Amino acid sequence: MRILFATCQPYLPQMVGGLQSSAHELALALKSEGHEIGMLTALMQTGYVGKRGRLINKIIGKRKAARDNKLGYPVWRAWFPAESLAWTARKFRPNVIIVLARLPVQVAREAQKLSIPVLMMLQDVEFKDHGGDFATLGIVPCVANSAFTAQRYRAAFGVEPVIIQPLINGQAKYATATTRENVTFINPHPFKGVTVALELARQCPDIPFSFIETWPLSPEDRAMLNSQLPHLPNIKLLPQTLDMKSVYGRCKILLAPSIWEEAYGRVVSEAQFSGIPVIASDRGGLPEAVGPGGIMLNPDSAIEHWVNAVRRLWNDPYYYNELSAEAYAYAARPELQWSYQAALWQEVLQLAVQNKPS
Repeated sequence: MRILFATCQPYLPQMVGGLQSSAHELALALKSEGHEIGMLTALMQTGYVGKRGRLINKIIGKRKAARDNKLGYPVWRAWFPAESLAWTARKFRPNVIIVLARLPVQVAREAQKLSIPVLMMLQDVEFKDHGGDFATLGIVPCVANSAFTAQRYRAAFGVEPVIIQPLINGQAKYATATTRENVTFINPHPFKGVTVALELARQCPDIPFSFIETWPLSPEDRAMLNSQLPHLPNIKLLPQTLDMKSVYGRCKILLAPSIWEEAYGRVVSEAQFSGIPVIASDRGGLPEAVGPGGIMLNPDSAIEHWVNAVRRLWNDPYYYNELSAEAYAYAARPELQWSYQAALWQEVLQLAVQNKPS
């Protein structure tokens, strides 16, 4: 098939996050199965990709998209991806469009106008960001990244998503020996529980913390973070990176204290491929991602509970090794393997093509 992914989020390398990493690894896996892959995404103005895309889009027009081929398949980047879908579809001629998160209803409606089959890839439960009423799409095939996400969409819209967890090329991209020298917190954003992470570092001054940036921060959030760091010398703030082995290679404990409802929590599984236990909030799909390989806490519970969890894992080698072994084993479950997921994707893609809008 010719498969076009489409999202109104920026994409690699401009933005690094669970959506982008999961889409990229899935795109490469489907390409390895013989499919032709394309990607339509939003364009940010920053960096070389942004400058190049901005120049090209000024020349070709706002309803079109700048193309690059650095990721192993063509990526079209547009100011307004939904408005550029028709032009991109004429260039790529997809048999099906996989609609990712961020304004998915808006994108799917444009695909339906073109009579191109759509497959909705449900990656969050932020219904306010749909860009329209999901129910107006009619009966569309859906893939959810967790049982939690599937249940939320089933209850809200009556759809029956197929559950396929994020594809993670664990052994090649994430599994590594670790020096176990820090507590790692990825994405110091308010949604991700940065206030909990900062307070933990304050309460545990003898423990090194590593904060890894991913999402762009608003000026207000950046100012808040910068105001705290000088008082917390045990925190090292590092820029976003595609080399996650270098991150997990120093990690002893992964911290995921999200205050919003994570649909899954991809970084949890990435870390568990290296036997790294996780301390996470018990919201959304995080319990599914963590399984027996970590500790679950209510993000609203007293900070002492978080401190006790960190200190026990940091200081008790027997307890640590027990949870580390659980993390290794849980990361090896069939649901995360392409050998398990490939047949499911083939089935849902065929279903989507058969569901071509009139």
